[in-house]
Amino acid sequence: MKDYYYFLGITPDASEEDIKKVYRKLSLKYHPDKNDNDDFFAGRFREIQEAYEILSDSERRRTYDQNLENHQKSFRYNIPPSIKTFTANKIHAKKGEEIIINWQTSNADVVKVLPFGLEKPFGERVFKITEFKDGKFQLLLHVTNSLLHKTVVQGITITEVFDNDAAQFKSSVEEMFKPQPRTRMNRSGQPKIMMLIWGIIILASAVYFIFRNFS
Repeated sequence: MKDYYYFLGITPDASEEDIKKVYRKLSLKYHPDKNDNDDFFAGRFREIQEAYEILSDSERRRTYDQNLENHQKSFRYNIPPSIKTFTANKIHAKKGEEIIINWQTSNADVVKVLPFGLEKPFGERVFKITEFKDGKFQLLLHVTNSLLHKTVVQGITITEVFDNDAAQFKSSVEEMFKPQPRTRMNRSGQPKIMMLIWGIIILASAVYFIFRNFS
């Protein structure tokens, strides 16, 4: 049974005004006209519309709440969720190359494939990777039994491959000069090349002082 509250990202005690606000926000975000009629956004938009139609009508919402409660009581709540399979047809790919993933789960009432969103307990998705992060694209399958408050997660990492060595070299050089996230060791977010240069300078200074002390 579909969890319309989950589709809208609200709790079952949400007010009518809360439902309207969330619906307006999500319908604008996922409207197909604003997302090049992408199938994923079109599917999410239909789910949002369907959830709003039920939850915005007090009588239909009351009936839905009763059915949802009965469904949850009859659900196999004593068995934790599990992932039977989660596979991709390739784990090395170029930008724009088509990828096919398959998954099958059990004992779960909420299934998400990130970065795409809510999915059925089993299925297949075909997509193209338009951007890699540090040469990698991460897929995560989240499988939840909400009555047990238990979630199982499994990931697939797809690494980027290049048409030729020149393209790979270019990507590596760009990565070396790209600003990095700020950390305790790199408070200013300096590129990797600067951190490497500072490391060489520090190492050279240390070697110099060691030889100077022994001479």
